[in-house]
Amino acid sequence: MLKKLGFALAAVLSLTAAPGNTAFAEEEQIPLEAFTMLPIIQDARISPDGKKLAVLRATTAAGDYILDIYDTRRMDREPVRLGSDKMQMLAVGWANSDRLYMTFRVQKDRPNRLGSYYRFQRAIVDADGKGEWLYLPDGSSWMSWLRSEKDEILLEMDANENRIPDVVRFNVNNGRTRTVIRGSTKISGFISDLDGDIRGGTGFEVESGSIKYYARLKGDDDWQLIKTVTPDAETRDDFDLLAFSVDNPNEIYIRANNGQDKSGIYTYNLETKQTSERLFGLKSVDAGGIITGNQPHNLGKLLGYTYDAGEYRRFYTDPAEKALHDAVQALFPEDDVSLYSRSDDDNMIMVYVSSDTTPGTYYLLKNKAELIKIGDTYPLLDKSNLAEKKYIRYKARDGRTIYAYLTVPRSEGPHPGIVLPHGGPWVRETGGYDEWSQLLASRGYVVIQPNYRGSTGYGLDHWKAGDENWGLKMQDDLDDAAMYLVEKGLSTKDKLAMFGWSYGGYAAFVASMRDNNIYQCSVAGAGVSNLELLNAGLHNSPFLKELQRPTIKGISPEKQVEKVNIPIFVVHGAIDERVPVIHSRQFVDELEKYGKDYKYTEMEGLDHFSNRFTHEHKKQFYTELLDWLASDKCFGK
Repeated sequence: MLKKLGFALAAVLSLTAAPGNTAFAEEEQIPLEAFTMLPIIQDARISPDGKKLAVLRATTAAGDYILDIYDTRRMDREPVRLGSDKMQMLAVGWANSDRLYMTFRVQKDRPNRLGSYYRFQRAIVDADGKGEWLYLPDGSSWMSWLRSEKDEILLEMDANENRIPDVVRFNVNNGRTRTVIRGSTKISGFISDLDGDIRGGTGFEVESGSIKYYARLKGDDDWQLIKTVTPDAETRDDFDLLAFSVDNPNEIYIRANNGQDKSGIYTYNLETKQTSERLFGLKSVDAGGIITGNQPHNLGKLLGYTYDAGEYRRFYTDPAEKALHDAVQALFPEDDVSLYSRSDDDNMIMVYVSSDTTPGTYYLLKNKAELIKIGDTYPLLDKSNLAEKKYIRYKARDGRTIYAYLTVPRSEGPHPGIVLPHGGPWVRETGGYDEWSQLLASRGYVVIQPNYRGSTGYGLDHWKAGDENWGLKMQDDLDDAAMYLVEKGLSTKDKLAMFGWSYGGYAAFVASMRDNNIYQCSVAGAGVSNLELLNAGLHNSPFLKELQRPTIKGISPEKQVEKVNIPIFVVHGAIDERVPVIHSRQFVDELEKYGKDYKYTEMEGLDHFSNRFTHEHKKQFYTELLDWLASDKCFGK
């Protein structure tokens, strides 16, 4: 029988509630610092031999991460400790049972005062803390471990400096590299089989603008074209190469529509050139992917499938794996359980537990009999003070069904309502813990996060329905989400706002200028304001240039600023490379020109991605966001 023990990593934090206007009483609030702090535990991994546990943990609310390496047989002993005062530690993995694979981030200045950017660095280090750090080549990225050689990993990198990624073997003990395959203008984006043989890849055909998927027989040098995805919005398909089968090396698992609206899982046989019958699929949502074994006894074998129908789900086809997962899941019936990292013999398993009201907790399962709590990612947040996140659906004005997530405050309603559209737009909102919706709910705001048309995950029809509808039908779906809040009595017509980031920031720009506006204010983060400028920037990605650019048509907010009719808060990272800050600067210049009511914040050292916010970025933005919503510009009227 499993037993819970009380061991936890210590963290010294100075936690204070932030001042400012809020939606309900100060004493009922979660301290702002509970949201602005970085995760106390960033990562935790078991060595292949099970003798060591590496825990990447924060020393302050601002992160300042160090790596503690524990002896799993004596968890009460002081760990070996590694740190870096030059770079921010981001992730850790085991290259083998003695050496660790580390990922760092460092901010670099561009020459000639052209701003700064983030650079990622990777290194191999001894688990005993001794010896020199072995830095991986600049610009390289981890590709996979090798079954046949435990001292080598596969890296993708530009080995011959022609700006096309190649694949190399990298020795984790001495840093020697050996080129496995050269990338070309025809094929790159490679995938390997378990032996490290490069067997799959993607390419871009300039003449047709198509994305092409290739694979080759085991031991063969000749590539077979197995799929062409065209830039034509009407005929494009959801397609991905997943992994090579270990039962038949010349079969590859693929995710594809194969003539159906919802994508499923199939195999493609390279010898017969035939696609199998659908192995797994659902009527309501696209299939996610496959679960394959990582342990020596089941390495590469198909264990099951994944999907997301409101929550992340696993469908196991392997009885042993299902039994193990179900046994651990039974300890946490209200949460999702991931067997996150495992020793080769499965006697040491790192279990990660999470849900909409559980930001994340790490446990060590020893010998399938003892469960040791390693620690919470956010120790000040738990089920007792977080809001439940519900999966709902509503009808758009043209009858289309839109699925969404609804986070309702624990206080009595109706509440001020916030529509929070996801970025992308070719992604989807998912279940689980969401920091922004929980932050807003803790201040008394009800939050709805729609998977508006143009979102992926709900089939081809829903995905394609967003084509050429930026700011049009896609925007109607968001307004209809706001009306859902009103119709259900969760909010009122005079207490609605929109807040979004990236594409969501674009939607917030558009929300500020709609006729017969239903919102009291808007918050546009890292938003696209100029569609011409966005399309011009897609030239760097052949996939986006040819497949997505034709679909990006609709309202260009920067061209219609004279129509802005509600106050808007615009915020952007100064070193954003995905959506350059010029988008917000141009929009704000037009706001000033037309005398509109706005606030603008440009955040130094911030790039595009919200998961890269520092502690200081969070404190600044969250404080300004909450003050804006509670002010006379928005809900304080």
